[in-house]
Amino acid sequence: MSTGNFKFEAKGHNWVQNDVWTAVDGYTMGQLHPSSKPNAPALQNALDASKAAGLPDISASPAQSKFMALQCRVLGVTHALEVGTLGGYSAIWLASENPQMKLTTVEFDPHHVEVARKNIEYAGLSDRIEVIQGSGLEVLNQLKKEIEEGKRPKFGFFFIDADKPNNLNYFNLAVEMALPKAMICVDNVVRAGRLIDQSLTEPRETAGRILVEGVAKDPRVESVVMQTVGEKSYDGCLWAILKTDA
Repeated sequence: MSTGNFKFEAKGHNWVQNDVWTAVDGYTMGQLHPSSKPNAPALQNALDASKAAGLPDISASPAQSKFMALQCRVLGVTHALEVGTLGGYSAIWLASENPQMKLTTVEFDPHHVEVARKNIEYAGLSDRIEVIQGSGLEVLNQLKKEIEEGKRPKFGFFFIDADKPNNLNYFNLAVEMALPKAMICVDNVVRAGRLIDQSLTEPRETAGRILVEGVAKDPRVESVVMQTVGEKSYDGCLWAILKTDA
């Protein structure tokens, strides 16, 4: 088996991949989450329908999605918030692995919302996954207002995977809507090591450093960045837990 790196282009996304990383993901997920699992058909449908509808192939990987779902199970999360729905793939993972949980997911693109709602309906999860179309900051500020007015419960888990320049803004709003010990995951922080490349100055490229350095100064949370490799390239997430006294 070749172990060389190679480039993969997907609608402007230039990923550094490695055939071994992809093969390991394929083998382990095939063993630990085979097609006989109850939610497997809905998850595959979400991928196939999203591709057919022209959505970019930028959803969280199966391994990352299941890992997040298991974190929700460990924490006993009953209400979660996702920023960046895309085709609903990660939302279906989170909700289908946690039948006690209701998920609110926010998506700016109306076409993505339409596709996601159909995928979620196919999965039989429309009663537990609420898809809200709109600007991330506007929707999150409205959700925060609803929580403050007692119209909506606080959240125990957050997955932030949207417009990267607003990562820190989304993170700060998440903390303000979080239960004690809630977990926050911000995706695509490492970006194949570009996180530490000071020569990159575009907002999308500096967003990771702004996030990490901002979270480092936040006394409300304990946090860490975990680097990952797999079928969706070399990347990593920032993970944070809200302190009980925040």
